[in-house]
Amino acid sequence: MTPMTVIYHDPAPRAARLALALDGGLVLPDGAISVYRPRAGEDFSLLDAARVRMVQGFRPDHDAFAQMGWQVGIVSAPAPVALICLPRAKAEGLALIAEAVAQGARLVLVDGQKTDGVEAVLKALRARVDVAEPISKAHGKLCWFAPGDADFSDWAARPATVTDPDLGAFRTLPGVFSADGADPGSALLARALPETLPERMGDLGAGWGYLSAACLARKGLGEMHLIEAEAQALELARVNIADARAQFHWADATTCALPVSLGGIVMNPPFHTGRSPQPALGLAFIANAARMLGTRGTLWMVANRHLPYADTLARHFARVDVLEETPAFRVWQASGPRKSAQSVTRARQGKDR
Repeated sequence: MTPMTVIYHDPAPRAARLALALDGGLVLPDGAISVYRPRAGEDFSLLDAARVRMVQGFRPDHDAFAQMGWQVGIVSAPAPVALICLPRAKAEGLALIAEAVAQGARLVLVDGQKTDGVEAVLKALRARVDVAEPISKAHGKLCWFAPGDADFSDWAARPATVTDPDLGAFRTLPGVFSADGADPGSALLARALPETLPERMGDLGAGWGYLSAACLARKGLGEMHLIEAEAQALELARVNIADARAQFHWADATTCALPVSLGGIVMNPPFHTGRSPQPALGLAFIANAARMLGTRGTLWMVANRHLPYADTLARHFARVDVLEETPAFRVWQASGPRKSAQSVTRARQGKDR
């Protein structure tokens, strides 16, 4: 099995708050427990594993829990108990609460760090239901409530339509990257692409499909492989890219492999998980792009200017050029992937010792 690039999260805060709640007398109703958006490395051992179903559509986290033996699904199922692990986007967190209630939850637990906006969500909950006094620990809070007859349907995730002047309309949802429209970096990269592209292209971290749409609008393209770890974003891409040349892959872009080599790749790699910067994610994207490209392949990539990608690009590609620069972004073109990049890396490390 191909190893994944998984960002493991501190298991202590959420587990500590849950332990205090259960020790303090919180009783979970009988039946299934749905845990929404858990992150790899978090500790849920206090819950009865036979009752728990993790609801996680982000491929690395999904697979990490599956490998530990948890039951995991991409979409939710009816359950009388729900634990919401708050994401950063408030609208997405509220939508998860609405989803849990719609799936019949009689008790909903909401847990999150202050940096995840738990205070704002708690305030919104108190405006419509009675909420138990929250457990505060480790810079976060855990609260719970019984929905009763309260209506949360207005919090449900609703698709939005964003329009690009060159590429038309796209469907997005709260919580996906750049839900309000193409981010400036991706737009800069799209404008920098050549008029004719290689016959077989890939989009690593394709999101809801903006860069793939820009590629498909160019000449020469016969196949477009959209590779995206977030299942919800990939489903949006399926809606947005109604083109027979497009192929969709739910996969970790840092480790996935295709049965064929690619002539070109576009990408705007992420560099955050939560609020924590993780430049290693972008470095892993670059390394895998070099592996996925054919010997004459080309990578087109945009990134924030401050990120330390130059050395890694030079290590993995024979030629590296900067096509565009702004005060915030840099567009790179890298060609001639070095298939022996790992051995080159080891040799340089040996020289530095």
